[in-house]
Amino acid sequence: MTTRTVFGVLALAALAAGGPVQGQAPQPATPQQPPITFRAEVNYVEVDARVLDAQGKFIPGLTAADFQVLEDGKPQKVTAFSFVNIPVERRERPLFASKPIEPDVRTNLEAADGRIYLIVLDDLHTHPLRSTRTKVAARQFIEKYIGSNDLAAVIHTGGRVDASQDFTTNQRLLLQAVDKFMGRKLRSSTMNKVDDYFRNAGTPNAGEKPIDLDDKERGYMARNALDTIRNLSQYLGNIRGRRKALVLFSEGIDYDVTNVFENTEASVVMDATRDLIAAATRANVAVYGVDPRGLTSGGDDLIDVQSFPDDTSTGLGTGSLFNEVRLAQDSLRVLSDETGGVASVNRNDFAGAFQRIVDDNSAYYVMGYYSTNDRRDGRFRKIEVKLNSKPGLVVRARKGYVAARGRAPEVKPAGADAASAELREAIESPLPLPGLPLGMTAVVFKGPAPKGAVVISTLINGSTLPFAESGGMFKNDLEVMAMATDEKGKTTYGDRNSVSLNMKPDSAARVKASGFRVIQSIDLAPGRYQLRVAAREGNTLKAGSVTFDLEVPDFAKRPLSMSNLAITSAMSGIAPTIRPKDPLEKLLPGPLSSYREFTPDDELAFFAEVYDTIKQSHKVEIAATVKAEGGQTVFQAREERDSSERGGGAGGYGFQARVPLKDMAPGLYVLRVEATARVGDRDTTAQEVVFRVLALQSGPQ
Repeated sequence: MTTRTVFGVLALAALAAGGPVQGQAPQPATPQQPPITFRAEVNYVEVDARVLDAQGKFIPGLTAADFQVLEDGKPQKVTAFSFVNIPVERRERPLFASKPIEPDVRTNLEAADGRIYLIVLDDLHTHPLRSTRTKVAARQFIEKYIGSNDLAAVIHTGGRVDASQDFTTNQRLLLQAVDKFMGRKLRSSTMNKVDDYFRNAGTPNAGEKPIDLDDKERGYMARNALDTIRNLSQYLGNIRGRRKALVLFSEGIDYDVTNVFENTEASVVMDATRDLIAAATRANVAVYGVDPRGLTSGGDDLIDVQSFPDDTSTGLGTGSLFNEVRLAQDSLRVLSDETGGVASVNRNDFAGAFQRIVDDNSAYYVMGYYSTNDRRDGRFRKIEVKLNSKPGLVVRARKGYVAARGRAPEVKPAGADAASAELREAIESPLPLPGLPLGMTAVVFKGPAPKGAVVISTLINGSTLPFAESGGMFKNDLEVMAMATDEKGKTTYGDRNSVSLNMKPDSAARVKASGFRVIQSIDLAPGRYQLRVAAREGNTLKAGSVTFDLEVPDFAKRPLSMSNLAITSAMSGIAPTIRPKDPLEKLLPGPLSSYREFTPDDELAFFAEVYDTIKQSHKVEIAATVKAEGGQTVFQAREERDSSERGGGAGGYGFQARVPLKDMAPGLYVLRVEATARVGDRDTTAQEVVFRVLALQSGPQ
């Protein structure tokens, strides 16, 4: 099975060049936005449009009847129409916390209600000394303009998959990827030619046209960056029902394509540019070019120039440096204009540009149609979106797309023993697939050295699970699979589990009310992963997938470390659960819970292990606290353990407690478990989890 991730696409480019009822588990809400889909026939075209009044204000409330879509002047029948209106949600945190605490539960409905951003950092066309400017601008966009409901990924054009981040809602991981950025832009072509001119002065080569010794490499880097963005656009083309924004932080392609006689790679770079625009327009991907230099004319490079040639026939001077900057910025303008985005160049304040990106991707109309022209001739097809009888309003939509060329790709049939087509589609989809709502958590404990044992709990929404009744029994078949992809794109698969549900009416009613849980485990080497779980039900063939950003530590390397917090509750056992592999089965009083909202009549329980590699004899103090939003402590437990208990190697101390919720007011709470070695530097390790206590419902709702 081939799994496509942003990491995998980048590698290819490098090679190329709502609330719960008492006693129930909370069920994920149905997404309010039109669903994201991942299937599309070859002649299906999707175009999004923003309708603005004279003041530039977006106009909501229009219907399909208000629009007319033309392709090359011919009316097209709109078969899919939706209005997308996405609010910007901010990360919730307890009042006493200095920053948000990362959630340890994910659902596949998060992707259904947010914007989709692909942040591309063009290290191939950013000067090393200006790397900080790029990082500052990208961090500003992530920290201030990406909401908690948005999915974003970070990619470097130079092919550094270890510095990239696949799609996530985790702001910390996105910022980590940005902080690894380092520009690799070549020296200015003008400056190289100046050096060549003075190097040849007084030699038999004097008088010859100065050359750029980096021309071949400059052309290669231009093609590589353009091919990377093209492949990423093709990757995003698998996503339908949402506008996709590719935010390109770059100083622009620094290759002069206007002089095809002297610059040997000019025609190849132009072809790569056309291929990129073709791929982006077919995929309905809008490129937003952002020059992190801000207001500039190329003066930064002048400080390295001692003097220019007196011979004006060489064309070398301050004007040629300024022309380089203009051509590079023009490349950002072309990519943005041709794909429906907007370029931000020669601007010191990025706030307006970033807000424009958010606005463009927050409220718009999506229209899909099957083109009446199904020829794969590679030609440009002009798209016009018009309004019927709406004077004074302006429609902003992409200009068109370039048709595919050649034969349509063949779909290879799966083997008899492979996962179902629906499960494969769900687990290989670019984003979490919400067809079957899922909630998932994963905790890492010490496994067979040096690996970590990852325990995964997946809750399938029971209210959306259809049953077929036969002979008084309610039936369905479930198929569940887990996999993990590391930062280099290598994939490790867990077992594929099949479950045949054949239940009496009361059991089926319990599944409908509380869901169905599957607990499995997978051993992974230390490192950073994107964990993905997919599930498919057999009656209507609906499937869903959910992703989880996972870090597996090397527990043997630190003097003191801790597993994640495994949490359950008395009510968690209500949901029917199967445990193909569950190392925590005898350590928790109930199944590992994949939700963090509890009612006051429930009781929370947790388990953690503390790992200790300190050689001398000592004691370890382990303390647990639960704090309310105001910072007051509402629960605490404490134990002291002796190093003689840990056994050999990175031995562990198990720590568990039960937390009654009956006296806790509705609101957010933070459970913190901290361990401190009472020896030497008093090493400390801790884990935190946020949970919510809900108001107890009384009477029928």
